Amino acid sequence: MAEPSTEPVGLWLGIQAGAFLGLYFGFSLALVSALTSPEELMRIVYLITIFPLVGGILLGPFLAKRERPVASDVPPLQQTMEALEGMDEGQGKWRILSHVRSDGRTVRIDLHDSSRVEELLSRTTPLTNEFPVRYMVGRGISSSRQPELRANVLNILDKQFPKTRQSRYTSAIEIAPELPERLRNQRKRINILLAIFLPIATFLGWLEMR
Repeated sequence: MAEPSTEPVGLWLGIQAGAFLGLYFGFSLALVSALTSPEELMRIVYLITIFPLVGGILLGPFLAKRERPVASDVPPLQQTMEALEGMDEGQGKWRILSHVRSDGRTVRIDLHDSSRVEELLSRTTPLTNEFPVRYMVGRGISSSRQPELRANVLNILDKQFPKTRQSRYTSAIEIAPELPERLRNQRKRINILLAIFLPIATFLGWLEMR
């Protein structure tokens, strides 16, 4: 399968990410300041407010170069409803309008009340290459509405997707798109840099305030 096309996240998202990192750094120093010199209220306010601005300005252009998969022009919910056309089983049973929801990015499909679970999965699992799909399957215990549903769905999904693409929740199983290797490596590099830089910077800031 060809890797999905990508695009830069853009300057605005880069600035937001930089400001968030600055907020984390400033909050860490403000916490140290509050513990060591609680009377220095202005310094605490200064640390919390100035570092998000600095982070957004300095890190924003760098973080703006990060890439993300290009989103489809068709909303995920619309794609899902089109894929499930003709699957309604009637009032009181599985229906698209009552069993399919979306928060704009992730689509939630409740598999309860359906007598055609395998067909629902076969129609919607290809969509997980475009956006996350969360299947509502219950807890899989004897007191659940359909105790066998979770195990049956897991058995099907385990054959199609690696564990790295699955997120298992108490009552749901989510399948996320597979990121291109280039994006996975990019995220790893950024995470490693942050894991090294932030603790060192926080420690140096603490030494400076002593």
